[in-house]
Formats: sequence, C-alpha cells, structure tokens
Amino acid sequence: MGAGSWGTVFAKILADAGTPVTIWARRQSVADAVNAGHRNPDYFPDIDLPALVSATTDPAEALAGADLVVLSVPSQTLRGNLAAWKDHVEPHATLLSLMKGIELGTTLRMTEVIAEVAEAAESRIAVLSGPNLAREIAEQQPTASVVACIDHGRAVDVQKAVTTSYFRPYTNTDVVGCELGGAVKNVIALAYGMAAGMGMGDNTKATIITRGLAETTRLGMRLGADPSTFAGLAGLGDLVATCSSPLSRNHTFGEQLGLGATLEEAARVTKQTAEGVKSCRSITDLARKVGVEMPICDAVERVCHEGLDPRAAVALLMGRETKPETDSLRSDT
Repeated sequence: MGAGSWGTVFAKILADAGTPVTIWARRQSVADAVNAGHRNPDYFPDIDLPALVSATTDPAEALAGADLVVLSVPSQTLRGNLAAWKDHVEPHATLLSLMKGIELGTTLRMTEVIAEVAEAAESRIAVLSGPNLAREIAEQQPTASVVACIDHGRAVDVQKAVTTSYFRPYTNTDVVGCELGGAVKNVIALAYGMAAGMGMGDNTKATIITRGLAETTRLGMRLGADPSTFAGLAGLGDLVATCSSPLSRNHTFGEQLGLGATLEEAARVTKQTAEGVKSCRSITDLARKVGVEMPICDAVERVCHEGLDPRAAVALLMGRETKPETDSLRSDT
C-alpha cells in the first residue's frame, strides 16, 4: 500500500522472491505505467519490475485475498489512509510496516497506530527496518534487514517471503527497539547532514552518530526495548546508512539546512518526504513525556521548527554539561 520509492522496491523484492504483488498507487498514471511498462516512472524510471508486480488505484482490489499487507506511506498519513482501508483487510493477514516515524500528537509508534486503527492484535503486526536505501536495493546491491514481530513464527513467515539473493532479512521479537531505531535515525541524519553542509569533518560526524545512538538507546530502554537491538541492523546499521549516504533524504535535507537553506528551499531540493523533519517534534515530545534527554533531537527540532541557526545549535550542544559516557547511556540521564 504505497507506490513511493521504498514501497516500489519492496514490491520488487517480494516478486523476486516468488510472490505475486499488487501495488496500491494513489495516481492512475503510476498504476498504468507499472501495468503497461513494468516501471514506476516517478521514482525508478530505469528499473524493471518483475512480471509478478501489478498495480491499481482501488484499495479494495489491492487488498482482496492478501495474506501480507505492506504499509508504505508517509508516517503522518498512516492513520487516515488505514482508516479508509481497514474494512478491506483480510482478518488473517499480516500487517507489515515499512514506515519509520512517530505520530504527531499521539507520540505512537507506527505499529501502535496500526493496532489502534485496524483493531488488529499485536501478534499480527510486524515491522521491517534496517539499512534500506531504496536505490541501492533496486539495483540489487546486497543488504540485510530485520523483520520484527512479537509472534516469532509470523516474523519467520515474512522473512521467508522476502528473502532473495540480494536481500537478507533476520528476525527479532523486539518491535519497540526496531521501530525506535528506524524513527530516531532520521532525526540524527538531519543533524549529520547539517554538519556536512557546514563543512565539518569526520570527527564531528562520528560524534553525531555515536551520541545519536546513545540517545536512541536511552529512549528505547525507557520504553522497554532490548538495548542490544540498537547495536544491530535496525539500530547502528540503519543509522550509519541514513547519516552517511547522499541517497538519504534526511541527510540531503539536513545538508541543505547546513548550507543556509530554509525548510522550503531544502524541500525543493530533496523532492521527497524527509521523515525526520516532522518526526523530530513527535520524538522529542515522546522523550519529554517519559523523561529522557535527547539533546541532538532537541537541537534538530529547534533548527527545523524554531528557526535556530545550525551553528548556534552546535554551540549549544558543545556547551552542555559533560557526564561519564557510561552514565549517559542510562535511561534516566
């Protein structure tokens, strides 16, 4: 459900693994292009989609008889979209979230939104996360990822459905950790991009990644996640890829801010949704609600939504009180 860059590539993965896939597209022109030419001209005009991939603009047609429903829309639009789709979802279907964000206002994770709106048991809901730069996967460059579900058997079923020669999924039962890793890394990548735009070097960038991971781990531990998740593909792996790659929308958006662009100017350059711009507000709201310090995320929020200059944000971060590094990983510091 969703014909954006990651939704399109994930359909390709499923089809390459031998599963017939229907893509729900918002626009008829995209559906027609997929059906007639086996390509998505808006995102990957040069990538052929397998014959097992078809498309429709009718959500009821897309969802009819589907054993696996893959949700791949911007995180802040999930609630409205799913409310319109839920009556067409098969009662036995697995609901798989590809989205990496926290809902504004409610501070709910995407699987929590799915459970609430679709009235689905948590055991039916899974999340996929990891270093998932869509362009590289579309080109079939080897990568790995994580499928997380509290029902491990269901996670294994999804794992089998998406295993290909270039895409290797692992399983996990830590849904909270995998989702938080995927959401927070977008915000840290904005900070990394800002540093790159300001011409800062590798020491600064390594510091942002490392301290960003510490913030993510603190929040995860407070919410019951397994801290080891953040050392894996859904944590460090996704964080490094999103921060360092020019293919990352959040990296590129942050870089434009570091060069002095406004939010509107940066959006025109990236041309796609930079999830971290909206999620930084919901993530900092969540952190404050549960009493966890996340100074990098706070600084990004102030840059994006209060007009703080990125250089002033750096000065604020460097002027904070220092603590022993091991203490700063605890959930209450």
